[in-house]
Amino acid sequence: MPAPLAVFIRPIVHPTPRPFARHATRPAAGHPAAATAPPRADAHGGARQISTPKHPGFRRWKRALGFSLALLGGLAGAAQAQSQSPSQSPSALPAEVEAALARAKIPASSVSVLVVDAEGRAAPRLAHRAQVPANPASVMKLVTTFAALELLGPAFSWSTPVYVEGAVRDGTLYGNLYLRGQGDPKLVVERLWLLLRRVQGLGVHTLAGDIVLDRSAFETLPADPARFDGEPLRPYNAAPDALLVNYKSVVMTFVPDAAGQNAQVQFDPPLAGVQMQATVPLAAGACNDWRGTLKAEFGEATRIRFAGAYPAACGEKVWPVAYADPASYAARAVEGLWRQMGGTLAGQVREGRVPADLRPTFELTSPTLAEVIRDINKFSNNVMAQQLFLTLSLQQNGTGTVAGSREAVLAWWRSRLPPGEAPTLDNGSGLSRDTRISAQALAHVLQAAWRAPVMPELMASLPITGVDGTLRRSRARSVGTAHLKTGSLRDVTAIAGYVHAASGRRYVLVAIANHPSANAARQAFDALIDWVARDQ
Repeated sequence: MPAPLAVFIRPIVHPTPRPFARHATRPAAGHPAAATAPPRADAHGGARQISTPKHPGFRRWKRALGFSLALLGGLAGAAQAQSQSPSQSPSALPAEVEAALARAKIPASSVSVLVVDAEGRAAPRLAHRAQVPANPASVMKLVTTFAALELLGPAFSWSTPVYVEGAVRDGTLYGNLYLRGQGDPKLVVERLWLLLRRVQGLGVHTLAGDIVLDRSAFETLPADPARFDGEPLRPYNAAPDALLVNYKSVVMTFVPDAAGQNAQVQFDPPLAGVQMQATVPLAAGACNDWRGTLKAEFGEATRIRFAGAYPAACGEKVWPVAYADPASYAARAVEGLWRQMGGTLAGQVREGRVPADLRPTFELTSPTLAEVIRDINKFSNNVMAQQLFLTLSLQQNGTGTVAGSREAVLAWWRSRLPPGEAPTLDNGSGLSRDTRISAQALAHVLQAAWRAPVMPELMASLPITGVDGTLRRSRARSVGTAHLKTGSLRDVTAIAGYVHAASGRRYVLVAIANHPSANAARQAFDALIDWVARDQ
């Protein structure tokens, strides 16, 4: 075997542009503007040219240099090719992935996959139907949350102003109390309690007037929780609301009391005017379908009851359920909690507008956007994502509307990403049959995020394989190596995010299955995660 060729190259030192500077406004990989770096301009605005000496020896040296560089380029290309299986083409799915899809009876023509370097400096390691638009389900939350981080900033927070109208004498407010919703996606029962506690801190314990809820910050949207999939009691079907309280859900906690032969039932929040069964009988046997054993009746707006029993073997369990009458939920929750805290109300809780000349007495501030998107992405919270989506147009136009938020996201997309790949947006959460985006477009979103200043916030919001969120039960062997957003609907399963490989490289991984058996694709996607992580 001939000895290895040693090549010695003396570099020509001259100023060059930095094509991979991490700047938020740099076009994403794949964008036409990112294809080549512009030549550096001289003092007169023209491109600087390097003059070529005329000496014959220089020309011979130049030819040798060209041969050497070509040889080095070939060696680098060969090294890159060896990172894949010797027989693997960039468009062929790995054998283990194909086998898992075959077991699930999902054809490769129903799957889109793209694996590419996060920096965008190399050709895709795997690209299969990457340019075909598909329904990504909740993976669309990546677009909404990344756009929001850039448009609003990671420190953005929501405020809920509280207005006191009238005089306070001897613990009684002789007037109305106004709560103005401005889209806070995390006004849960604990924070509503803090808000009302601050009202009591003003010396108000009796309200001679009304509690008025102003929900005008968002447009009024059709509120049929059964419209999407016929499951109106599923909390994920809750509709967005400018004054969204506790996701319009009732959280029931069951605590067995062996001595009393029953289970205590705690309801949060308490809802005014709703009869809630405080105990249920205990039952013997294993804790299997304990929810079915309870035989719950949630259909009536004024009563929640159980016709069955609770298995003692279950211990303490928690069951969140969407309330049967979402339109009245906020009023019932505010009044119920106010009265539970010892307050009295002579008037009623009703909807209305804050008078134009009234100034807020105080404001309740939400957690920051960086914290909120962790709940949105790690646990795929649909209504929180829709709250955030509507907030984009609320901040730009003064009112949150679906049409305004779609335009806000598309305008952001045109400024940051290839315009020809813009997605078909619906409500920003992915809970839709109409949303469409390609694997390539999602990869460009993730590559742009990787180079952006808000990359740490977005990445920290994604579930980690085998560790937390919607990937806590992932069966991928590469535990802890991938941060991936998941998506699941009937006929849709998807993942998208970042994989830290054995070589130390970071890859963007996007995989989408649109097929009647799509839910069976999870094993194939777990195999794909392991394949990406195993790049050595």
